Amino acid sequence: MRILLTGSTGFLGSALQDELVIRDVELVTIGRDKEKLKNHDYIYTENITSESQFNLDLHKCDVAIHCAARVHVMNESSINPLDEFRKVNVYGTLALAQQAAASGIKRFIFISSIKVNGESTSHIPAFNERSALVPEDPYSLSKKEAEDGLQKISRDTGMEVVILRPPLVYGPGVKANFYNLLKLANTGLPLPFGVVHNLRSMIYVGNLVDFILRCIDHPAAANETFLLSDRRDMSLAELLILLRKTMGRPTRLVPVPICVFRIAGFITGKGAYIDRLVGSLQIDGTKSQELLDWQPPFTVEQGIKATTDYFLKDK
Repeated sequence: MRILLTGSTGFLGSALQDELVIRDVELVTIGRDKEKLKNHDYIYTENITSESQFNLDLHKCDVAIHCAARVHVMNESSINPLDEFRKVNVYGTLALAQQAAASGIKRFIFISSIKVNGESTSHIPAFNERSALVPEDPYSLSKKEAEDGLQKISRDTGMEVVILRPPLVYGPGVKANFYNLLKLANTGLPLPFGVVHNLRSMIYVGNLVDFILRCIDHPAAANETFLLSDRRDMSLAELLILLRKTMGRPTRLVPVPICVFRIAGFITGKGAYIDRLVGSLQIDGTKSQELLDWQPPFTVEQGIKATTDYFLKDK
């Protein structure tokens, strides 16, 4: 089997690439960092857009795994952020999928996001594959539009499409919000999250990689959508306790009432951020277990230890 992997030099893509190399899978990778591309066939590109041409007929791949995406940009300066997200996440994805189908690729695995379902389950049941789709920002809307377009391509061409909607992904080398949380935990300073008892689903990158590998050739994965997680939801307080314990830091969490955070969010205009910080977002991953007989191979403790070990070593 020969696999086309996009985003191969990103956080998820590089972890997936490493595992595929270990398993001696034939690879063609598409990435934007030439120094990180391994010694196999690769296609260099800065961004995958509607104008991208990959000559996939030359590579004869069986399966495409599309990890590349335009993710959240801090301090977004675009006049129309949705247009910028669409260029890569919608038009680029659909152009790649059309070329993949035309070249004979049999299955297209798309890494979407739980944000397609919404931002919170604080007052509703955990998200599952039958939950309503309520994207709330340009990024999540672009992912939903890509999902819709891929399903149409699948109907028109017969190429199988598998859609994965992971929650927050963590692991060695993680960036963005989880990296900021690691830095905060490592300070050892008292933190005001002692009574933040929300519940949030996450997934360790090793578990996500394992599930993607399961989807490559499992017959039951064809044309399905999966929500998946570590299957152990944690509050912000529990997560910080585990991070600090793993780092060898004192817990030092102060019990500040949730209403204080919400008032601060209202005053500063950061209400949406506070909602994500103290709110719940849970996933029901029953389908992945029942349909594909999948269990996460790594525990949360193992994933957190690998993440903090890398963080401390890299400092």
